Formats: sequence, structure tokens, C-alpha cells
Amino acid sequence: MEICEMTALEVAKRIKDKEISAVEAAESVMASISAKDGTYACYTTLDEDAVITQAKEVQARIDAGESTSPLAGVPIGIKDNICEKGRITSCASKILYNFRPPYDATVIRKLKEADMVPLGKLNMDEFAMGSTTETSYYGCTRNPWDINRVPGGSSGGAAASVAAGESVVALGSDTGGSIRQPCSFCGVTGLKPTYGAVSRYGLIAYASSLDQIGPIGRTVDDVAAVFNIIKGKDAKDGTSMESEIFSLEDIKADSLKGIKVGIPTDFFGEGIDGQVADSVKAAADTLKSLGAEIEEFSMPIVKYAIPTYYIIACAEACSNLSRFDGIKYGFKAEDCDSLHDVYFKSRSQGFGMEVKKRIMLGNFVLSSGYFDAYYKKALQSKGLICKAFSDAFEKYDFLLGPVAPTTALKMGEGLSDPLAMYLGDIYTVMINIAGLPSLALPCGFDNDGMPIGMQLIGKPFDEKTILTAGNAFQTATDFHLQQPKLV
Repeated sequence: MEICEMTALEVAKRIKDKEISAVEAAESVMASISAKDGTYACYTTLDEDAVITQAKEVQARIDAGESTSPLAGVPIGIKDNICEKGRITSCASKILYNFRPPYDATVIRKLKEADMVPLGKLNMDEFAMGSTTETSYYGCTRNPWDINRVPGGSSGGAAASVAAGESVVALGSDTGGSIRQPCSFCGVTGLKPTYGAVSRYGLIAYASSLDQIGPIGRTVDDVAAVFNIIKGKDAKDGTSMESEIFSLEDIKADSLKGIKVGIPTDFFGEGIDGQVADSVKAAADTLKSLGAEIEEFSMPIVKYAIPTYYIIACAEACSNLSRFDGIKYGFKAEDCDSLHDVYFKSRSQGFGMEVKKRIMLGNFVLSSGYFDAYYKKALQSKGLICKAFSDAFEKYDFLLGPVAPTTALKMGEGLSDPLAMYLGDIYTVMINIAGLPSLALPCGFDNDGMPIGMQLIGKPFDEKTILTAGNAFQTATDFHLQQPKLV
């Protein structure tokens, strides 16, 4: 098995046992990127010299016995909206095409302190706005299972890189499903942590009350190992909090006896593909065979999820993106006769169409005369959604549902029908609205051989329970072990 095809924990063990070095691990992954990325387009930037230099420094600390990290020497891909000092972080946009942050995001600092080796930046939808990675200024990433299909978004490059063996593990961000949906489309595993479990300092914001950084890997164990590194309170992020400390042994269980799982029947209504529904229900049967008690219940608030999410997200986005004006950094339009021209032309030329749509929608719902009709009602709806989950968790340990109503779309389908693309987020956006943790993992394949994903939705700061259940499911099944036949 090639190094780039191993799990993160397998790579770390081989480095620890001196079977390979951190430099060899980095070189193997970069060779894979060189061979495959012309086809899959997972990366926006890759500084090979810097990666090798870091890998050598890490190996020196390992050789000196100074490193005790469980993932020491493991290469990790980074989504292009997470700042790393001196490395271009563009949010896959034109307006930030040359932006080199003067600091590391907290998660990057923690990865480096754990002696992991950050690779290049991974492709994404521009400013994380999209569900297909087709809005990227650099062009769309392709799904390793079928290059004529999208990898999902906005963390499409991250999920596709893991599926294609172009990264061992990766960091993504999730505002309304941007980790979970591409994991479902690409047949890999990803965790959207509780809001506040991981510091957002250094994450270029889309919607500040919804954004959350999380890991993507091949297995639950890999995802849990990275989550243990990046989580925790950060003085630079006032919304961050400490959460329960657990080891990888703590999330291993032979039985799920005593666990009660709720399945919202509203997740299986009109619009869901029959094969997706069948795979998720079969996964429920697997959890039942492991000792869990399964029960269906009604959650009618689901129908308000999409409008609530897009009103809140776009309102926050128009505010967050107002800082990109051609003055301080990034793209600046030429031939400007006035300050107004600089603003107007830089933003008109620098932002893509999807970003412009969301900025305009955000300004509309916040404008005088419409604030009460739209934004205020969205906040009221958010309260009802939070209450619905709170009520459900009085009875259930976690909830089970599909990640997306379909498998991966064909190229162009989402852009040609934006409403259908937005509706594809129906099962994921509620989790961000309520700030809950959710684990996405593969649970089947459709008739075309495309992966199907399910999600385990947990109580606030109870990642341990959903990781334990996910681990038990992966021990009992082999969906996560199946890999695409790469072109």
C-alpha cells in the first residue's frame, strides 16, 4: 500500500516505528498530487519546498524524542479559507488571489504544535458559497468516483483530496453542510464539530454564527484524532469553549446497547432519492443490530430550514465581505477615477456571480422595510429549530439521517438550477443553525456506484457519542474501505 493510501494513524505509526520518515510521507503525498491533480484539481496552491522543510524539522524532533503527538509527521491538506502565515489563502477567489496572511489560524498553530505537516491549500467554492466547488475562481474540482460529477462543496477539494489519495487527512469548514455534503459525495468521513468546539480565529468568515472548522479523513478514528488536536478554548475567539477530553480508546465500543437513536421522518419526504433513503434505513438496521434502540419521530420544522439558513447566512456574508474593497489587500481594479470607482470596480470584477447574489440578498434582507419581514423572522425561526432539537435530545442520544437527498450531481446541474442546489442542503443547514455536532460517513452506494452518506447528529459538545457510534458502524461495515477507481 502506498503511503498516500494509508489512514493518518497508520502513517503516524509507521513514522513512530521508523519504517518511514515524515519526509517520505510528505514526498509520497506530493508525488500523488503531482500525478493526479491535473485530473481532479483538488489544490489551489502547493509549496513543495516549504512542505519538505517542515517535514525535515518535524522528523528532527521525532528523532530527538521531543514529539509525542499521535499524528506526528502526518501530512494534512488545508482548505483555502484557513489562514497560514506566508502562504496564499485566497478563498478560491479572484479578489484575494495574492493574499498572504501575516499569521497562522489557531487550528494551523495547533497542527504545527502537534508536528503535523500542512500541505497546500485545497480548492473550494468561492468564499465557501456553493455546494459543488464549481464557483471556485480556479475551476471545479472533480469527483474521484466519476470525473463528470461534482465533489460537493464548499469543501469539495478537501473531500476529493482524501478520496483520491492527494491528502491523508484534511481540514475543511462547514457553514451549512460544507464538510458533510462533500464527504457524502466522495465517500469519506467528516466531522462538523459543535459551534465553539474549535476556534474560528484565522478562518476567513462566510457567516460567523454558522461557520465551524472540522476534519475530513477516511475513518472515524482519523477524524477523531485530528479533532482532539484542534479543539479547545482560544483567547482569540470569544465563542470558543472547552469540551470533553477523550482518547481514541474511549470511542471504541463492541455494543451500542443503551443508546437511543431518533430518525426524523421529515428527512424522508418528497425530494429524497429512493436509493439514498434505503441506504440510510439499512444503516439504521446495522446500528440496531449493534444494540441501539431505533425510533422514528416527527420534526416538521425541517421545512423552514432552507429559508432560515439562507437569510441568516447571506445577511452575515454581506457584512463580512464588505471588508474586501480593493483598498487594504487583494485585487484592486485599474483605471479608477475616484474612491467610489475603486470600490465598485474592484468588487464587481473581484467577486464571482454566486458571491454577488448572496451579498445582494443579504443587503436586501437587512435593508429598511424588509428587516422585520425577513431577517427578524429568520432569527425567530432559528429559535424554533433550536428548540425542536433540544426537545428531541431529551429523548434520544443522537439523531440519524441522510446528508444529502441525492448522490453527487453531474457537472453543471447545480449551476443551471440554483434553487435545486440550495434545496440540496436541506438536511445539513439545520445542524449549523442549532450549532450541533454532526458526523458524516459513507453508508452505501447507488446503482451508478456513487457513494451515499449518512449523518449522526449529536447533542452540543457530545462529539464522543456520535464518534463512538460511527466507529462501531465502520467496524461492522466496509463502505469506508472502498476506494474509487482513479482515472
